[in-house]
Amino acid sequence: MKASLKTLLPLIRLFWAERGASLALGAGLSVLAMLAGGGLLGLSGWFITASAFAGLTVTSAVVFDVFMPSAGIRMLAIGRTAARYGERLVTHDATLRVLAALRERLFRGWAEPSAAAAMIRRPAKLLFRLTNDVDALDSLYLRVLVPAAVAVLAAIAVTIALCFIDPLFGIMAGAWLVALCLGLSLVAARLALKPDRRRAHAMEALRARAVDLVAGQTDLAMAGQLRAQRTAIAEADRRLAEADDTLNRIDSGVAAGFSLGSTLLLTVTLLVVAMLAKQGTIGAPGAAFALLVAFAATEPFAALRRGALELGRTLLAARRIAPRLSPVAAPMKRVEPVADHAFQLSAVVAGHEGAVRPVLKDLTLSLPVGERLAIVGQSGVGKSTLLALLAGEIAATSGSVARQAAATLTQRSELFRDTVRGNLKLAAPDADDSRLRDVLATAGLLGDIEALPLGLSTRLGEGGSGLSGGQLRRLALARLLLRDTPLWLLDEPTEGLDATTAGAVLARLASAAEGRSLVIATHIRREAALADRIVALDDGRIIAMAARGTPEFEMRLDRLRPD
Repeated sequence: MKASLKTLLPLIRLFWAERGASLALGAGLSVLAMLAGGGLLGLSGWFITASAFAGLTVTSAVVFDVFMPSAGIRMLAIGRTAARYGERLVTHDATLRVLAALRERLFRGWAEPSAAAAMIRRPAKLLFRLTNDVDALDSLYLRVLVPAAVAVLAAIAVTIALCFIDPLFGIMAGAWLVALCLGLSLVAARLALKPDRRRAHAMEALRARAVDLVAGQTDLAMAGQLRAQRTAIAEADRRLAEADDTLNRIDSGVAAGFSLGSTLLLTVTLLVVAMLAKQGTIGAPGAAFALLVAFAATEPFAALRRGALELGRTLLAARRIAPRLSPVAAPMKRVEPVADHAFQLSAVVAGHEGAVRPVLKDLTLSLPVGERLAIVGQSGVGKSTLLALLAGEIAATSGSVARQAAATLTQRSELFRDTVRGNLKLAAPDADDSRLRDVLATAGLLGDIEALPLGLSTRLGEGGSGLSGGQLRRLALARLLLRDTPLWLLDEPTEGLDATTAGAVLARLASAAEGRSLVIATHIRREAALADRIVALDDGRIIAMAARGTPEFEMRLDRLRPD
């Protein structure tokens, strides 16, 4: 229980900070609606019974005041309706606004360079956190916190009301409500923890595998894995159904417990008021009042039951989201290198977030302004990690990093479901069409774009679908060319292009990069040939460095993949 409260506290603080007044007002209206409902039922029972007895004789009928109870009933009925409507309006509006603020904060946290670099390897994870997990948190306020507060206050109200009938009986009834109804809710929450988690994991697996089947159908068919993927989906669906069955059984058991507890309370109340009426302590109207109050006593606890059953899902979502709820850290401060240098690294140790061991180890390297550097080596030696470090996407664990502002072309071309113009203007929102055509020409793509029916206004599909792989790569390169930064970082810029097109693109790129510093991570000869210097990496360390015009430079070029 203590661990659960510790998990939920950051979220409760966030809820209160975002919409504290509205949430408190919603809870107050919910309590008011509950009190008005219980009072309406009790007063109506008392009034009907008292009216019946008053009509037995002419004298009692004449002196019986029907106006005050009628006015009270009318006031409680209108008050209950207004409070219930206001409660629904306020609580749901506040909850939706809090969840919207939560999504914004999470998105801002995951948009930070280090988090984004890690998240891009698991995009489905971000989608589930922003949708499923955030949606699960609406239960925290609507089905856990408010119903719990209302249930406790309901028990107190029932205790006070029944104390007017008999103090001892009122205290015992209140204790019974707290022990039984809150106890059953806690038991339900504990029993549902594991099934809730299993259900959440199964739902996530089912959706991810279904998306993989639709998006990768061609690749799965070519690999002969369609049947295996369908089997995996069926397995996730089976686990989801098992979790649902378990939760339904728990729900049925708890509902039966509530029903038995309510019946027992009503039975005991009937016996007590009958005994008190027989003794002459209370009259028939008071007995009716007590019975109807006892009848309505467990209603507020029924709402808590659903929240208790969903508490496991809420806790899982809270554990996943809470680490990203701290205020967004200030961007890593960029340290400018000394004059005439694009970057300077000294004894740097660095790796991606969550990595067991660093990728770059004791790396010292610098680049004069205007020089072009090629980083070569086998896959996994740290080329892309070095570019991420120079781009500011990751921080060094130790050592010093000084760098100029940089723009990066990564191995993966991130293009969006937008027009060609819209995809380009992400890098330079103020660029006009003339500027866009210039960079497309430099990237060797202008002819292809102008051949499209709508030219720059042509709308691309998701991930840039509608263009070939080589065209997408050149479009991403054109977007980089719009970035007016002194340092360009290119990760295999012509991968996927034929030799002729790649040669033309590199020639225009070399011209466009005049006056800028260039770092190219590559294993292709034609790209490394642009460089003034080649650095070879192995296991995150520099094992060789060669300048243009030296025999070792040519030897390093010859070891790379030919055009």
